[in-house]
Amino acid sequence: MKVAFLTLGCKVNHYETEVMAQAFERAGDLIVPFEEKADVYVVNTCTVTATGDKKSRQALRAAKRQNPNAVVVAVGCYAQMDPDALLSMPEVDFVLGNLHKPELPALLRRHLEGAPLPPVDDIGLVHDFEPMSAVRSDRTRAIIKIQDGCNNFCSYCVIPYARGRIRSKPPQDVLREFETLVSEGYREIILTGIEIASYGGGKGETFTLPELLELLCAHIPGQNQLRIRLGSLEPRIVTEPFASFLAAHPAICPQFHLSLQSGCDEVLARMNRKYDTARYTRSVQLLRQYLPKVMLTTDIVVGFPGETEQQFLQTVEYVTATRFLKVHAFPYSPRKGTPAAVMSGQLGGPEKARRVKALSTACDAVRHDILASQTGNRYLMLAEDCKNGVYRGYTENYLPVHLEAAPGLSGQLLPVVITGLQGDTLSASLSPSP
Repeated sequence: MKVAFLTLGCKVNHYETEVMAQAFERAGDLIVPFEEKADVYVVNTCTVTATGDKKSRQALRAAKRQNPNAVVVAVGCYAQMDPDALLSMPEVDFVLGNLHKPELPALLRRHLEGAPLPPVDDIGLVHDFEPMSAVRSDRTRAIIKIQDGCNNFCSYCVIPYARGRIRSKPPQDVLREFETLVSEGYREIILTGIEIASYGGGKGETFTLPELLELLCAHIPGQNQLRIRLGSLEPRIVTEPFASFLAAHPAICPQFHLSLQSGCDEVLARMNRKYDTARYTRSVQLLRQYLPKVMLTTDIVVGFPGETEQQFLQTVEYVTATRFLKVHAFPYSPRKGTPAAVMSGQLGGPEKARRVKALSTACDAVRHDILASQTGNRYLMLAEDCKNGVYRGYTENYLPVHLEAAPGLSGQLLPVVITGLQGDTLSASLSPSP
């Protein structure tokens, strides 16, 4: 069979798509682009926002239009949360939630042979990390999913219901996957999960994220041969011992996506976030104290129920003062079943759009200032794709770089010096040392 995939949402979804694709390949199937005619289309859905739901439905309908005789499969978070809604779509033939993804080829074949649709399990009852691994040789960066689930229950967020409670991949399993990726020649490995700061905090788990990082760093073949990048972090994990630990392990990239969501304490409290701006600021200060090259990115939810204009402006002021390299600003989207969905003071779409634009404009100016200040700085760039003699890649602190160099350098970590800024990308030249 020809099988095509489309992935919406986070890096966890992208990793799980790789797992499913490789399972189909092992079963003898051929993976083709989603735009091509296929026998099976798999849409790995997202439900974090209403936009995620909408895009998921659009993708499922598009798949059926491409081949009306194809089997269209919905998997992932939207499928976990509302399988009946998806099954009611005439374009959808098969629904699988966030469990049993590695088994999808076998489950689908059994269904095509007459077996009933498997039920979408109650993921809230799951406490063990589902075994899965993925290895790809066609990219310069690789992903390892080390954790799943979330116990925070922020008032706006559906993820604890879609992904279940926190559970972690055993460290020796992570290490085996890590060593395989190293042997495949990858030079950057991203550790991802729903809330990786909680790694090792699930039922019966006793290890921690620093312990896992210590284990992995001990198996890096040599200096400047490989780097580890962490996915999104909850700010409370950043203590002085944690920042000191990061500084002592130079293979860990000094770039962190530090979740914020609002720069106003009153809004953070209504969101049921577990910190205030003072605690967040302390995390930022510690990272910048111990890691001089560190760059930070974050998410902001704009237009949360009850957010006044003054509170929004507090967020703009706080976010711009913190000087993030990149800010992902999203309009608040009510999610059925969450406390925020029934809060008073729901804002209209046009007002939320206005605030997103205003915040994004302010943050873009900060980003430009940060990039413009980089001339003369030295970094290690991971050279990715090359077009017309120009490599595209990122530094250890996630600065976008273009480099003119000889062919044959893709996938290598290269010492570069920043020479200028062109648009939103830094130009660089090879340097004798990082």
